[in-house]
Amino acid sequence: MPASVSPRQARPVDHLVLPTASLDAARERLRKLGFTVAPEGKHPFGTVNVCTYLADGTFLEALAIGQRETCEHAAIRGNVFVTRDQAYRFRNGEEGFSALVMGTEDAKADHSAFVKAGISAGKILNFSRAFVTPDGTRDKAAFRLAFAADLRAPDVFFFAVQRVRVPAVDRSALQRHENGAIAIREVVLSETNPTDFQYLMQEIVNERDVNAHSFGMDIRAANANIAVLTPAGLKAFLGAEAPQGRGLRLQGVVFAVHDLEKVEGLLSANGVAFEKRSARIIVHPAEGQGATFAFEA
Repeated sequence: MPASVSPRQARPVDHLVLPTASLDAARERLRKLGFTVAPEGKHPFGTVNVCTYLADGTFLEALAIGQRETCEHAAIRGNVFVTRDQAYRFRNGEEGFSALVMGTEDAKADHSAFVKAGISAGKILNFSRAFVTPDGTRDKAAFRLAFAADLRAPDVFFFAVQRVRVPAVDRSALQRHENGAIAIREVVLSETNPTDFQYLMQEIVNERDVNAHSFGMDIRAANANIAVLTPAGLKAFLGAEAPQGRGLRLQGVVFAVHDLEKVEGLLSANGVAFEKRSARIIVHPAEGQGATFAFEA
């Protein structure tokens, strides 16, 4: 590699966006799965969320519509986040898994890179919102988002998020979970022919190395694996059925936990159906849980 060319540095997975019809349902479902859930957050463009934070710095964002009229006005004004959320709900219903979010230190540079690569989904979004911890501590968080998408895959979108202002609060209590989850180990997508989307995923993760195999392909983000599996691979690894038709779909997430036996006991006690597959415990989607969740030690 010429000295003038800088090597790529893979982006980390930041969080996952899981649309839901009801934050109450999502909160209750996550609680039964053994997760600690943060207080409700409100976006200035009409959506609301509850988040589940993990010790590795990643999190889940259960997203609902708070003020529909505000969302519609934001979409008209070109807010890509709201527009893509509305499109996802129209095509797939109120429960699901719509976006993979990568972390970045420079969303403006990422936006330029997405434009150059031909995968930009629209203009940058800057916004801030209040942040409240369980003990009532308040602060403000500010973000800058750069979006990417592929017209061949209308049911998934991606963005890189830069934390322009980080709340000065202690999240340690929110990162402790009864199920012992400590990290997102893998994010799983599906597609009939995964390598058709190899270039897109390389640009999203900012990583050239791809491990292609008989069930699909893996791309390593800075902190987790991104797997794009064929329908057969999805069935083999997660026991899930791929939807009909072409296009990338976000399907599941694999969590690293301390003790699988503890997870099994907790799920049984809470009446949550699960299956054991290889060294994983798998919980299939339900109201408030739009993706397949897998737990492994």
